[in-house]
Amino acid sequence: MQYRTLGRTGVQISSLALGTMNFGAFGNISEAETTPMVRRALDAGVNLIDTADAYSGGVSEELVGKALKGVDRDSVVLATKFRLPVGDISRLGETKGPDAMNRQGGSRRWIVKAVEDSLRRLGTGHIDLYQMHRPDPATDIEESLAALTDLQRAGKILYIGSSTFSAAEMVEAQWTSERRSLARFVTEQPPYSILVRGAEVDVLPTAQKYGMGVLTWSPLASGFLSGKYRPGAEARESHRDRLAAGRPMPPANAYDALKREAAEKLYTLAEEYGMSLIEMSLAFAAGHPGVTSVIIGPRTLEHLETQLPVGDRALPGELLDRIDEIVAPGTTVKPGDAHAVVPALEKANRRR
Repeated sequence: MQYRTLGRTGVQISSLALGTMNFGAFGNISEAETTPMVRRALDAGVNLIDTADAYSGGVSEELVGKALKGVDRDSVVLATKFRLPVGDISRLGETKGPDAMNRQGGSRRWIVKAVEDSLRRLGTGHIDLYQMHRPDPATDIEESLAALTDLQRAGKILYIGSSTFSAAEMVEAQWTSERRSLARFVTEQPPYSILVRGAEVDVLPTAQKYGMGVLTWSPLASGFLSGKYRPGAEARESHRDRLAAGRPMPPANAYDALKREAAEKLYTLAEEYGMSLIEMSLAFAAGHPGVTSVIIGPRTLEHLETQLPVGDRALPGELLDRIDEIVAPGTTVKPGDAHAVVPALEKANRRR
């Protein structure tokens, strides 16, 4: 396993991180399965575990906390996120009740409660990396950063980061932190894979410019790069797709056909170089100079075992060139996979 410096923090993290979105109802897996997965990842040298309060309505955090009981806390870099609704998992995080609209977002009111809830579920005294799961157009970024700064000074969180922010939103946050003397986001967590390369255009260069660590998610493009959607298989909407409901989406079938076509070419290419499509896809994401760690999200111990060996693999230049011929740099085959919500493109803001 390789280790890299997380931005300019000085913290060393593994090139692969264990993502826990599948822990609980999202992946239909229980404590009996998640604890062995966490322990196996730690034994393999993975030292960053990433979760979120919205995953399975908080159950993912609880399962992570249980899995880490008896583990040296200082040996683990524990990351979680806030911003999305935390509620009835049968409705994919939809909150209920008279105060539902305030039990989410980037307000000080919600952040102060959310961090306490996460600390309790994780069973820890501090969170190493606390990330804003998505931008919140309804809240001034200064409000969010000020609340996070106070929590950092109180020792409840050590570092703060963003997730799925546009380059413009990243710059605005950095500018606000500098001008207002507030804690700054030291990491960004964008989607990034061979089929979703939009981050190469501006997000990754912006992170590099500001010395931010980058933790990429969905390196297997919601399963399209795992081999499960090969010819004859029916593409199914992932949990992550459903969670992101509400963003502008193009017709699914046409884009999914393009993704399948590209994935099949990549499958053949990987075989030619003596590796699986999973290995090639993970090594591709981890190999970008702007990427610090790739978050893997296995649903079973078997899935985890197929991904762990990639922690120290590098792809040759000629293979990267051939990948570029299949999916050009900066290209996202299905635009909606960028998972970015652009307020200016929402109906209310289009002048029509």
